[in-house]
Amino acid sequence: MGEGDFSFSCLNDPRLSCRVFLFLSINGGNLLSDHEQLMARALELAEFGRGQTSPNPMVGAVVVKNGEIVGEGYHQKAGSPHAEIHALREAGERARGAVLYVTLEPCCHYGRTPPCTKAIIEAGIREVIVGVADPNPRVAGKGIRILQESGIKVQVGVLEKEVRRQNEAFFKYIRTKLPFVLLKAAVSLDGKIATHSGDSRWITGEKARLVVHRLRAESDAVLTGIGTVLADDPLLNVRLPGYQGRQPLRVVVDSSLRIPEGSQLVQTAAQIPTAVAAIRGNYSKEKRARLEAVGVEVWDLPASEGRVDLKSLLNLLGQKEIMNLLVEAGSALNAALLEGGLVDKYIIFQAPLLIGGSDAPGIFGGEGFSMIKDCLRLSPVFTERVGGDMMITAYPEWRSEGGSQKSE
Repeated sequence: MGEGDFSFSCLNDPRLSCRVFLFLSINGGNLLSDHEQLMARALELAEFGRGQTSPNPMVGAVVVKNGEIVGEGYHQKAGSPHAEIHALREAGERARGAVLYVTLEPCCHYGRTPPCTKAIIEAGIREVIVGVADPNPRVAGKGIRILQESGIKVQVGVLEKEVRRQNEAFFKYIRTKLPFVLLKAAVSLDGKIATHSGDSRWITGEKARLVVHRLRAESDAVLTGIGTVLADDPLLNVRLPGYQGRQPLRVVVDSSLRIPEGSQLVQTAAQIPTAVAAIRGNYSKEKRARLEAVGVEVWDLPASEGRVDLKSLLNLLGQKEIMNLLVEAGSALNAALLEGGLVDKYIIFQAPLLIGGSDAPGIFGGEGFSMIKDCLRLSPVFTERVGGDMMITAYPEWRSEGGSQKSE
């Protein structure tokens, strides 16, 4: 088996959200080694679980015997067999004496499923190539040690950076119990999210909007503010073919329960989970009762400078096992998240049109930073064309690879 023997046909599958650059930019564009090619295949497989495994990580596995892939698998959803088990089952007896490639360290404890280390040992695997050690304290190197003590050779760190990026939400959540916050916005070339009259439909094209629906489907919850609800009456559901079965929790930051009872969010709360985060005691009890009667959850949270305390909200979401949080909000809530250092990742869709006007809102409201030296620097930054629009994906410089809030 030589370098360049493996193709990545699944990259074109609409279920996958990984970016081609993830695989093709490795080593500065150099050819991948055999180990890297096979780990890239495992990464590719793991992507099929995106949006289904939370609060577990996405994991892919490949069994190789005499240079041939004899088994493949991925973690399909929380509580179901892990990637290694699927790959070993497909390999059958051919797994004996084979090499297992797995993106994340195999588990070694009994949870909702038995330990993968036991299955690997019993299958007769001779070597395990691991992308990255599992940060879960219940594993954290123990799985590797158990395999080694059983005489299995273990190598760790193949495409580690790519595996961490793929599971960036999990790496943050397992360490902090806080959701990974992805802020999405659609803007004009001059940075406006709407005209001065509030009209914003549609700044970006259809293809960009389809990507947004995919982002929703891959998230555990979507967060918006009461300003957006009052201005746009959004539905915030998933309307993408093949994804409609998974609808994220919809959360509205609304300090005094101003949300209209006739809004689309309230009217569909019986079908799609919906919650309103309000300041404790800062609303009508009768309004709360009416909202709860139609299926809306009302969460009482402390105030911070007259607004819902966002850190407390994120803590609550973490307690509810919300690992991936997508923000689709207006300039006020976006600004509060920016100023609080609470965003882990930005995806900005920029359309080739100019709105103009000093009263047209931008992504962030408020005063913003007063000095350039204090502004939020973004790195790394990736760009990709989506139809006629540009999709910019960027991370705050202060954010560690695993994902953490600046204020932690």
